[in-house]
Formats: sequence, structure tokens, C-alpha cells
Amino acid sequence: MSAFRNRTGLAALTAVLATTLAAGCSIPERICRSEEYPVKAVGNKTGAACVADGEDPPAGYVKYPAGKVPEHVGDKWDVYWKTVVVDETGAIVSD
Repeated sequence: MSAFRNRTGLAALTAVLATTLAAGCSIPERICRSEEYPVKAVGNKTGAACVADGEDPPAGYVKYPAGKVPEHVGDKWDVYWKTVVVDETGAIVSD
């Protein structure tokens, strides 16, 4: 009887998950993995990377300003930073 209940519960959970995803409710994809932070490429609109926490950005990349860091794909800061170019100090040089 216990195996039957487990399969029934699993089937119900699967149905709920499928319905939720089909309805457009999904978990937003993070820009970087935990213990990493995103950085913006200097000199182009779409370049970005992820850097391990505690490390400086590699050459050619800068940190995003505090409070304007993209966290999820498609969030307002992810969309915004893909429309501007920054210099080596992080200043916006074109949009």
C-alpha cells in the first residue's frame, strides 16, 4: 500500500509542477551561481561574466554599481546593462 501512495503522490506532484510551468510561472534563472557575482565587460553592450566572491574582476570587466546589479535573467538591471557601454572605471560612455 505504501508504494502505491508514493507513486500516487509523485504523480500528483508531477501534475502540479507541469501545470505551474505551463501557466508561465517559473523560477527566474540567476545571472550567476551562488558564491559568484556578475561583472560587466568594458567597451561593449552585451558582454558579462561571473566572478567568484572575494576575487576582483578580470581585466576588461568592471563591477556593477551597488544597487544596480542584475540578479536574474531578464530583470530590470539585466535588461538595462545590455543597452549601455561602460569604460574601465564603470562610467557609461554610450547608450
